[in-house]
Amino acid sequence: MTMQLYSTMKSVDKKVLLTVSAWVIIFLISDLPDIFFVSLSGQIPDWLFHGKLFVLIIFLAICVFVNVFRPLLEYAFIMLVFYIALLFSQWVKNSIWWSGIFYNSNSSFTLYYLDAFILDLFVALTVIAGLWLLFRYKKKFYLAKGNLSAPIEQVRWLGIRKGESWKKFGWIFAVAASVCVLIPTIMLAQPSANMFIYVIPLLPAVLLFAAVNAFTEEVYYRLSLLSTLLDVIGKTNTLLINAVFFGLAHYLYGSPPGIIGFLMTAFLAWLMGKSILETKGVFWAWTIHFLPDVVIFTSYALMWTKT
Repeated sequence: MTMQLYSTMKSVDKKVLLTVSAWVIIFLISDLPDIFFVSLSGQIPDWLFHGKLFVLIIFLAICVFVNVFRPLLEYAFIMLVFYIALLFSQWVKNSIWWSGIFYNSNSSFTLYYLDAFILDLFVALTVIAGLWLLFRYKKKFYLAKGNLSAPIEQVRWLGIRKGESWKKFGWIFAVAASVCVLIPTIMLAQPSANMFIYVIPLLPAVLLFAAVNAFTEEVYYRLSLLSTLLDVIGKTNTLLINAVFFGLAHYLYGSPPGIIGFLMTAFLAWLMGKSILETKGVFWAWTIHFLPDVVIFTSYALMWTKT
């Protein structure tokens, strides 16, 4: 009995250590340091991204050589893959030849925004390749439609009762998320009726960009974390880490930015992550992500018509 109790306590202590480590790493490599430096000096230092890469390399080495941290090896590996892909995409984006193609006086709305989504697709496909190396089966990292009618775990404060399914609430959440984004977007953009007329020809590009953005962000923000952390630190902490990581990424650059943007996107990330884990697929997460993105990219098109 004493040995069993000791073994249980040791197991709990190990899980706590792994959970704390996962949280520390996500804070160090997230946009939290960026937010700190912007608040402090108004700008992000050039060395910061390379510092995050260095943290991930050291963390990966620790996971390889220190047995207690080995369960986090997949997490360390896929985040390093993600950040190396981001580094390469940023190098391409800043190159003269790339800027000459996409950033010139003759750029259309489609061409101007297309470069970001080409590079995002590269990052997402690189992360998928990394996940494939780890798991060799796409359903293990949730790259599948999943069970669209899967039961949704009860959440009383959201009005979700026992026995409900994602078939009903998936659409409810997608529409509700769109409305939540629409209200502040309209307040910021203040569009006129004539502006919407000019935006109509841009709608195919808006839908394409929204679809691609929803897919790529689900891959490298959601699938990367959920598939590598769930079995190590449990559902609650995995969803919270995913929520904080995604929310912080939208604090400086979200629509809207700041604490409101953080809270909105963190909640959506938690919800989308929950849908992935419970349906074993990405369909509802992509749908909940896609519809608000249509609103956001429509606002970009509206702003484009002003220029």
